[in-house]
Amino acid sequence: MDIQVIFKVISFLLLVVIGIPGNITVMAAFVHLRLSDSKLMPPDIILTKLAFVNLLVVFTRGVPQVLTALGIKKLFNNNGCRAIIFLFRVSRALSICMTALLSCYQSIVLAPSSKRWRILKQKMPQKLLLIVIIFWCVNMLIYSWTLIFSYGPLNSTTEYTLNLEFCFVVFPTFAFYIGNGTLYLFRDFLFVGLMVLASGYIVFILYQHRKQVKGIRSSDRGQENTAETRAAKAVVMLVALYVILFGLDNIIWIYTLQVSKVATVVSDARVFFASCYSALSPILIIATNKKIQMKLKSLGQNQHHQTPETSVSHV
Repeated sequence: MDIQVIFKVISFLLLVVIGIPGNITVMAAFVHLRLSDSKLMPPDIILTKLAFVNLLVVFTRGVPQVLTALGIKKLFNNNGCRAIIFLFRVSRALSICMTALLSCYQSIVLAPSSKRWRILKQKMPQKLLLIVIIFWCVNMLIYSWTLIFSYGPLNSTTEYTLNLEFCFVVFPTFAFYIGNGTLYLFRDFLFVGLMVLASGYIVFILYQHRKQVKGIRSSDRGQENTAETRAAKAVVMLVALYVILFGLDNIIWIYTLQVSKVATVVSDARVFFASCYSALSPILIIATNKKIQMKLKSLGQNQHHQTPETSVSHV
């Protein structure tokens, strides 16, 4: 096994080991909160859905990459490849959509209580489910082409082929290849633009808020660190993480549009950066979300208290 393969196995294995437990933890914590009769706020619902699509990203791309690098060939037939690539494309697209939705919602929450903003504050939670359904439908429609042009292992490849090793995506013409890439970039830049604008507005509001509380007594400043402020800061960090990884991913993607055949190492690098956010974001969510931290702490304490009773019952 050469160094390149070893590096690939380690890289994608880390994404799987971190991403799967991390996203499951985020989902399980919020589901447990909901089942314990605690009402989930709209940001909690968005984070739950974000963790779900991120889990799909890690499963559909990270796991096959690890298995392929370990020498397991022919993981999927044509239908399997179509399903796995379709799920990856849609779930990755939804990951960016959910992050943009989260940042937009948080910016609306922090906005002044003017008439226009008040209407948005009232309507946004009511339309949340509809927005999510629209995201699913639109992205499934956009990536329906993968159900036609994805194949299992091929004996030979043609021009304008993306080699994922376990599957191939064969574009029929140069126009379709460039058109798909352009649509992909447009969608990403649109939602990243929304993220950046919303996050910029959040930072502006927080800066204005900080200036306003500078003159108050130090004993009162701790009260200014509200749940909304903490959530807003967490969203800004989440967006910053995405933008950094998005930049690396799309620099490589733009390069692939300039060549007819994409080298495996280039495709692996792009897929790695495209999957990093799905694996790393749950760590950031857990580290900044008080509800998840308290739930994990309470579960740990319950398990600790139950351990002695369990051991006595077996004696």
